[in-house]
Amino acid sequence: MDFRLALLPMAKMSDKRVTKEDRDRIKSYADRKAAHERAQKAKKARNRAIVWSISGVTAIALGIGVTSAVLSITSPAPEVTSTPSASTDGSPDAALSEYRVWNGAMDVAGVPITFELNGEAAPKAVASTISLIGSGFYEGISCHRLTIEGIFVLQCGDPVGDGTGGPGYSYGPVENAPADNVYPAGTIAMARQGGNGNSMGSQFFLVYEDSTIPSDSAGGYTVIGRITSGLPELVAQVTSQGTANGGTDGAPKVPVTLTGVSVK
Repeated sequence: MDFRLALLPMAKMSDKRVTKEDRDRIKSYADRKAAHERAQKAKKARNRAIVWSISGVTAIALGIGVTSAVLSITSPAPEVTSTPSASTDGSPDAALSEYRVWNGAMDVAGVPITFELNGEAAPKAVASTISLIGSGFYEGISCHRLTIEGIFVLQCGDPVGDGTGGPGYSYGPVENAPADNVYPAGTIAMARQGGNGNSMGSQFFLVYEDSTIPSDSAGGYTVIGRITSGLPELVAQVTSQGTANGGTDGAPKVPVTLTGVSVK
């Protein structure tokens, strides 16, 4: 599946009683463990059975000449689990987001970044994202795509590294997309197939300069949060260096890997 744009540990419990906070932490730990097990099974299944066939179709109607290929996928159906942490499409249940703001941190090509994820505005997408973070899915994954003209995004989260990979499931629909199609600098949003609002997975993009990204037939792009610190440094050390091929859309010239990804 091509997602190129169309673009805590448990607290020690009281000796006297188990509080609601304790129960919530235990449930959160169990959810993350279940998500990790599903991710590992999905990786094995994907390595054995996913066959990718590429069709030369524009992935996002940007109106600025930035195009990419959409993938037609032949693969096993996503694994569906009966645990409370999963929905019928195999992705984590929206309730895992706790419908609240999560604070996170990560290094992007060695640049320390802090961010917020808004589980109230985009519960489904945030639930998936924090589940993947909790399972260690993003550790060591690259940012494979940089666009430097018309729209200004750094796209990350593909375990394959070429825009075709995901976590073994996809989900939708689009949540919290801006009505005016404007994605301010610092926005964190989910990538998906063009025209397919149910094709989100693990790939996301960081907007490093205000960008207008037109909606397509599926709507806009799910905004899950924003960068709260580190964006100027990311621009200076990574995005301002351009692409490896010297074009307006391609792999970053500076290799980008995600490390130390965490939320609480």
